[in-house]
Amino acid sequence: MRQTFHINFIKNSKIFFCISLGIMLVCLVLNIFVFPTLVDIQFTGGTIIKYSYSGDLKPEDIEKTVNDTISESEGLKNDTISYSYSENLAKSEQDSNSKIVSLQFTGNKAVSVEDKTSITEALEKAYPDNTFKEASSSSVDASKGTNFFFKCLAAVILAAVLMIFYVAIRFRKIGGLSAGVMAVVALIHDLIIVYFVFAMFRMPLNDNFIAVVLMILGYSLNDTIVIYDRIRELRKKSSPKTPIGDIVNTSLNQCMVRTICTSITTIIAIGSVLVVSLIYNIDSIVSFALPMMIGLISGSYSSLCIAAPLWVMWRNHQSKKKAEEKDKKPSSKKKSKNTKASKTTKSSSKKVTLEKSENTSAES
Repeated sequence: MRQTFHINFIKNSKIFFCISLGIMLVCLVLNIFVFPTLVDIQFTGGTIIKYSYSGDLKPEDIEKTVNDTISESEGLKNDTISYSYSENLAKSEQDSNSKIVSLQFTGNKAVSVEDKTSITEALEKAYPDNTFKEASSSSVDASKGTNFFFKCLAAVILAAVLMIFYVAIRFRKIGGLSAGVMAVVALIHDLIIVYFVFAMFRMPLNDNFIAVVLMILGYSLNDTIVIYDRIRELRKKSSPKTPIGDIVNTSLNQCMVRTICTSITTIIAIGSVLVVSLIYNIDSIVSFALPMMIGLISGSYSSLCIAAPLWVMWRNHQSKKKAEEKDKKPSSKKKSKNTKASKTTKSSSKKVTLEKSENTSAES
């Protein structure tokens, strides 16, 4: 493979780390004070009601009608409601309704049939020419939503642990366990970036979030494994005295073209899907494609600029620690030799004094 880049990743590793930490810090501040995290009813529990309608209506008018109806209901007035709008791609020739409005109620109780009927009647009465119809309705219990969230979280943790074992076994000749741990650190970096994408773009955390996370973990790990494989090959060809930083720098520069080309190809494909979903206002596809694109960029960045430089820092730390231990051993040996020499000199001096005393006694 021909090397076309000459970037010193190891020397500039602190710059890369600061860039990632800076982005995360800014996003964290915005997430806390400006853009709080939205969680879908799949995790919190609640009800989603979708209505189809025709014509063009202002979202504010629809929301005002629904809110006025909810304020009169004892069962719904304490619930939090959010709205989303999209195109009705499943419409038939008999159904002329081309728009969809989704009402998402967050609460511990499902929306009753009476409340659904009152909302439907209020929309039909306020907009008789727009033919409002209930397209679908689904409810999730709060306890089931929480259980589903923890199961998804357990799946992500299990995937990370299996990745560590896989990298540790496959790359055991170059310190596989440390390589696997650093690869998972890079994956955590990608997971945090994907989370902030959902938060900053006001997309609720749902099953799309888990799907994007698992796909990014696999994609980023694949890039990292390719880099580790290249490091292992170059280490076999290099002399034992070659610094590990030089080997990793060469490997990263040689793998950079492949990583960039693969990422660009995948981003173009997902970007096409994103454009279509934006044109037709399909929120479920947008909440998958947009985080996926940014996650792909983050995955390529973390494989090149986070995982391998962190691994080199760890290896250098370990080698420095071993060198310090070796330096301590000779000094202890010298001390033992000195003590032995002092003991022998003391014993010899004792023998001399004894001989002198014997000679004086014999003379007397």
